[in-house]
Amino acid sequence: MKCLAVLALLLASSAALAEHSAPPAPPAPPAPAAPCDPAACQLPLCRCSGTDIPGRLAPRDTPQFVVVAFEDSVHEENMATFRRVLYGRRNANQCAAAATFFVSHRDTNYALVNELYNRGHEVALHSISHMNPSTYWRDATYDVIKQEFADQRVQMSHFANIPYDSITGMRLPFLQLSGDNSYRVMADHGLVYDSSWATAAYSAPALWPYTLDYRSTQDCLAPPCPTASVPGVWVQPVTPWLDLAGNPCSLVHECYNSPDRFNETEWFHFFLTNFERHYFGNRAPFGVFLLEATLYPYPAVQRALQRFLDVLNNLQDVFMVTGEEVIEWVKSPVPVNQYRTQPCRQYIPTTCVRAQCELTSEYDGREYEFESCNVCPRVYPWLGNPLGQ
Repeated sequence: MKCLAVLALLLASSAALAEHSAPPAPPAPPAPAAPCDPAACQLPLCRCSGTDIPGRLAPRDTPQFVVVAFEDSVHEENMATFRRVLYGRRNANQCAAAATFFVSHRDTNYALVNELYNRGHEVALHSISHMNPSTYWRDATYDVIKQEFADQRVQMSHFANIPYDSITGMRLPFLQLSGDNSYRVMADHGLVYDSSWATAAYSAPALWPYTLDYRSTQDCLAPPCPTASVPGVWVQPVTPWLDLAGNPCSLVHECYNSPDRFNETEWFHFFLTNFERHYFGNRAPFGVFLLEATLYPYPAVQRALQRFLDVLNNLQDVFMVTGEEVIEWVKSPVPVNQYRTQPCRQYIPTTCVRAQCELTSEYDGREYEFESCNVCPRVYPWLGNPLGQ
């Protein structure tokens, strides 16, 4: 009997140890989304998907927001273009005009990310790995998205020395969605909005940002698209441009029938024509989504963009703002006359004590260099070890 009692204790201890050391269960999948109930879905916390203007404003009373956004790494070569095209701009209300940068980790100089933040631009997430091919993102699990984006938020704040809470937006590489997984990660880790979901059906009138509390009416170009209810997470739809043949293109460099890249006048009119579809329509935010690589080799395109932004910055009802600022307005919409008199956005500048890091990657054994605003880590930061500890 004594032996049996000891054996029972050992078995109980082993079971308790196994239970304690078992990996935590993944979060339960959220409930499927129901059709949106406008009476229950009210701002500032909830908005149904649709083309209606927030606050039931008339188009003429609605600020026209323009979101200029760049993707991928930030480094010395493309920083020269960003400074030339963006720095020193002000909207007609005399607030600083700002852009959004969806930054990926590899090849990024974090001292320059700090500079962008201190110039009033938005730093958002574009993944740690920016892995090819796009099927990696299509099939990405909750845990993969968590490592790529929730961990990148910690990484970006640490190495660029910018406030963690200032990083609120994200974009999946190649605009390839991962079903519900990316939105569930956002909800669980405090990210506010996603700008990955492209539409072809809603170009005029265009969709305004909305939450995923209820079922979306948006078309799905890069499935799997979300089907679950994920309360409080905002979708900032990627509205298509129309190329010269009338074909939709989600990103400017994807427009197949675009103007001659050596013709500044044609490109200026291309920017203007796509903008006017929003401005003379329901004034949904107009996205100018670019890769710097489409500007640097083509000075004519770069000059056309600068001319176009000069026009926008002088219009009394047009505002070049960040993706985060758009969401904040949608939550509490006010007419353009009131918006124009509001105080300018405030942020706290941060310092950057530069450190040049040369490190070996435990992932592929290669040597990498990057500039940090913090002490250099032990190894090259990567998936599963975002701070390189």
